[in-house]
Amino acid sequence: MKASKVAYKPVGWALGAISGALAGAVFKQVWKAIGHEADVPEATDQDRGWREVLIAATLQGAIFAGVKAAVDRGGATAVHRLTGTWPG
Repeated sequence: MKASKVAYKPVGWALGAISGALAGAVFKQVWKAIGHEADVPEATDQDRGWREVLIAATLQGAIFAGVKAAVDRGGATAVHRLTGTWPG
């Protein structure tokens, strides 16, 4: 395993935690805007329909994936600029 990959691991973990928190906040705001309510439907919520639960889950997954990719790419780019080596 390359030394740059090992050195980047802690940075990657920190960025993962940050991206998860950021994605959660973004999703809640988006859901409030389109769902007109603060509560996100849970899969086991008896009072919510299949459509609403699946739309919320799909939207949440897309937001998490997009935010994670943006944060990971930004972190890798920053490391490359600082060290001259691409992590990975």
